[in-house]
Amino acid sequence: MSRKRFPDATPAQLDAEADRLADAGLAELGYQEPELERLAKLTWRINGLKRATKAVIPAHVYQRAEIVKGVADFVGDSYKLAKDCAAVSAERIVFCGVRFMAETAKILNPAKEVLLPAKEAGCSLADSITAKDLRALKARHPGVPVVSYINTTAAVKAESDVIVTSANAKKILAWMYERHRKVIFAPDAYMARNLARELGKEVGRDMVVWDGKCIVHENFDAGAVTLYRRMYPGVEILAHAECSPALVQSVDFVGGTGDMIKRVKESKAPAFMLVTECGLGDYARTVLPQKKFIPMCRLCPHMRATELERILLALEDPQPSQRIEVPAAVAAAAKRSIERMFEIAEDRATY
Repeated sequence: MSRKRFPDATPAQLDAEADRLADAGLAELGYQEPELERLAKLTWRINGLKRATKAVIPAHVYQRAEIVKGVADFVGDSYKLAKDCAAVSAERIVFCGVRFMAETAKILNPAKEVLLPAKEAGCSLADSITAKDLRALKARHPGVPVVSYINTTAAVKAESDVIVTSANAKKILAWMYERHRKVIFAPDAYMARNLARELGKEVGRDMVVWDGKCIVHENFDAGAVTLYRRMYPGVEILAHAECSPALVQSVDFVGGTGDMIKRVKESKAPAFMLVTECGLGDYARTVLPQKKFIPMCRLCPHMRATELERILLALEDPQPSQRIEVPAAVAAAAKRSIERMFEIAEDRATY
């Protein structure tokens, strides 16, 4: 559908859209009226085009607030988005996240058009290992099953036995260790070491670890935790499982983004610190405005590459660079490892 065929919003419609964005939490985050008016022109058009072209927009919680609150149809962590994408009936998926997430959506929806608005939205973890690297690692450890974090390319998933997310990695690894003495875990070295410690396993003996790291989480300073506790007595500090073992052992709670939000909802602490990408803090402040948050976060350049203007382009005139394609053989093998994740995580595994 071309820009000319889709009507422009009236001034009254734009005012109402700006008010909607403000009420959704953007005003609470500090968005001023001129910015809300600019964003309203984009979100109004995107939402109209989305309906007209039978598209759906999933967004990771790390995305910009105007995307999460303005145009997303469902929001969540990698596991939730994978499940949601597997169930959509839309003809087109415009994925607001990073490339490995859009690839997962395509693997689970091979007949649908999947678009990634920002072609450069990659992932340091996914980039740290290739399918060739994993095949070489498997050759050095014949017969050892491969558990790969979802932050990997489709080609790496195709070489894996099962995929995990930060939300279900402990459960799936425990299931694997009931059946195997040793596993390969890739590519997040910090997450691997954190999980090995939780499960009472020894890296090297029980777990072969790839040395990948997340550019957002690898540089958080464990020493800062002590300082923040003195500055904010009673603060509850929550960290993502991709953080270093030293930091993880100094905080109050460790988990994925969905786990962290759930914990904040249930906790009575006077204040919270979310040690992860800044988008989660923005999201938490909009859905839990009654809670107090102390910032300690970092921006992910890949997550921040997606902008409303690029989403609009993907809907109006999708470019070849925005289309996600996964070779059929790779997709079939990767889908098996993703479906094993669903089966084990949901206690449906029969093998």
